[in-house]
Amino acid sequence: MPAQRGGSVRPGIEVLLRDSLGLLRGRRVGLITNQSGRDRAGRSDIDLLDHAPGVTLVALFAPEHGIRGAADAGAKIASDTDAATGLPIYSLYGATLAPTPAMLRGIDVLVYDLQDVGTRCYTYIATMAMAAGAAHVPFVVLDRPDPVRGDVVEGGVLDTAYRSFVGPFPIALRYGLTPGELLRYLVGTGQVRAEVHVVPMDGWRRSMWYDQTGLPWIDPSPNLRTMDAVALYPGMVFFEGTNLSEGRGTEAPFQLVGAPWLTDAGAIARELNLMNMGGVRFDSTSRVIARGQKWGGDTIPMLHVEVTDRDLVRPVELAAYMLQVIRRRHPSDFKWNLPHIDRLAGSDVLRRAVDGDSVARLLPALAGQSRAFERASAPYRIYR
Repeated sequence: MPAQRGGSVRPGIEVLLRDSLGLLRGRRVGLITNQSGRDRAGRSDIDLLDHAPGVTLVALFAPEHGIRGAADAGAKIASDTDAATGLPIYSLYGATLAPTPAMLRGIDVLVYDLQDVGTRCYTYIATMAMAAGAAHVPFVVLDRPDPVRGDVVEGGVLDTAYRSFVGPFPIALRYGLTPGELLRYLVGTGQVRAEVHVVPMDGWRRSMWYDQTGLPWIDPSPNLRTMDAVALYPGMVFFEGTNLSEGRGTEAPFQLVGAPWLTDAGAIARELNLMNMGGVRFDSTSRVIARGQKWGGDTIPMLHVEVTDRDLVRPVELAAYMLQVIRRRHPSDFKWNLPHIDRLAGSDVLRRAVDGDSVARLLPALAGQSRAFERASAPYRIYR
């Protein structure tokens, strides 16, 4: 779907430099960021804060995918030194997942600026919350948009028995909050203990998709390259927890799914199209999967999910029905990747519903959980 330009959103980094630099002036600053931490002109937070008057940038911290966002999903990140500034880069996705006292020594304030994707099973949430809780110094969030809108909440709430780094808190799967709002909620409900300051954006509205903000799109991780992929990700990520390819190793991750045994992809596409799920159309195709990925080196049949109206797309619903149809047609070939699927879904109810051919009964229960979370998080919203 073509981008809809015309927005004039200023991200938190610009608002900080314009009128909130007092939060950092005279202090030694640690910065959690990656390639997505930039202003509207494309200048990195690292450069901007390194040259900000009265600010002493002393350390950088890298999340999953690294400071430049190039590492594959799940790849451990090593600590390093930034070639441009000479600053240490401490990994928060390697030997430790939270900053250690040694890493924080000499830091007076910790700043966070990462572009998230509005989905619970994305590790930047855990990085933010764990760093805030470990910091014992003021924690400043430079806010950014929820790219899949902040007025849509879906997918049900995580069962705390299934907590993990890809699901650390009982929040909705598509949670409808910016990073700053989410941390306000976690602190306000006692789930994280931290002194948090949010530097808000200017001009962002909850109904905006990312490409309506006027901000340049920078891939937050290697396999989320388009707005259609980001819109589908809250549901299509479930295929990571199966033996089907989720499209990694193709040009369209999270828009293509397949396996060598999915030889009836055309019939599956026709069945799914007859279900008239909003905003998408299914087709069959085939792709060569890049080596190093699931089914790497093979040419496999695949389903392609085309977004026709993203405002109507409900990614959790469409992915759940896709799983159910594929599972019903291929009971011997289809396999779950346990316990990963339950970590992604936030409980075992999705897996059990797919196995029991009862997705239609599950979806209202998930919707009820999502509405309850939306009500509970409303007091912590910053934007209208």
